[in-house]
Amino acid sequence: MSYTIKDVAKEANVSIATVSRILNGQAGYSEKTKIKVMKVIEELGYSPNAVARGLINKRTHTIGVLFPKLSSSLVTDLLDGIEKAANDNGSSVIVCHTESNGKKTMNYLQLLIEKRVDGIVFASEVLKEEYYQYVKKAKVPIVLLSTESYAFPVPYVKVNDFHAAYTAAKYLIDKGHTEIGMISGNKEDIVAGKPRIDGFLKAMADSRIVCEERNIVNSSGFGFRDGIVGLPKLIEQFPSVTAIFAASDEIAMGVLSSAYQQGIKVPEELSVIGFDNLDLAEMTIPPLTTIGQPLVKMGEVAAQILFKIFETGEIPESRIMPHKVVERLSVKERA
Repeated sequence: MSYTIKDVAKEANVSIATVSRILNGQAGYSEKTKIKVMKVIEELGYSPNAVARGLINKRTHTIGVLFPKLSSSLVTDLLDGIEKAANDNGSSVIVCHTESNGKKTMNYLQLLIEKRVDGIVFASEVLKEEYYQYVKKAKVPIVLLSTESYAFPVPYVKVNDFHAAYTAAKYLIDKGHTEIGMISGNKEDIVAGKPRIDGFLKAMADSRIVCEERNIVNSSGFGFRDGIVGLPKLIEQFPSVTAIFAASDEIAMGVLSSAYQQGIKVPEELSVIGFDNLDLAEMTIPPLTTIGQPLVKMGEVAAQILFKIFETGEIPESRIMPHKVVERLSVKERA
């Protein structure tokens, strides 16, 4: 038999409102009453309905998270941080896989709002106007993660991709390399693709190193396959290349694999630096030097911003997270 809050109130000889206040940690009852009600709840095996409780306190203690790709190791780390913050605040997480598909994204936003989520973390892709306007109309707080919006006043948590890419290229330059290539993500991607290309180009220009079209291979994404395909293309158009900045660790891992298949020794003949510092980066052969993003912390901070909005009603400032070079064994100093 399934018991209701009404059954609990009747058995404990208190009002439904008193049971509700006890369940939601509100004031207005004695400790003796609380003990009695909790004992009845235990005896009946009553499980309060989260949606019903949400109608009372205007919270369902759930947040929605939208990712364009769930198979990425980067997503796993971001989600770890989000879930940590949610758990610390007594909430759960609903994860949606959009595949960067506009119609699918809108369907998920509608679903999350229908389920009365308290807020939304929108990760790793461009916040389009239709998404923003729909969420704004529903009055649901939203925070951007590993992306940002110039068009809409939405708080975000990310690293400075331009600066981080500059750091990667400058690291290779400081190691004595001048014949440096890049395997980028999608150059049309204004979130991470273009800023990382621009950061690379700026570092090369500041060091007065000639950088032409042959120095860069533009990929369709940031995956392992893009590195596998990208390395032969880069070598074909830039045979003298001695070092590569890969716009993601997954691309870099593809480069390492492709180099092995071609008999190119890393780092003796080709140095490689990645971007992200995924857990897998230290498991490659050789272990991958990379630009570290504090991914777990970024996810945690994004969720914490949501909870701050719930508590205060105010929009906290966006956060640019620190990046750093994580030195391993895939880059060699050039004599």
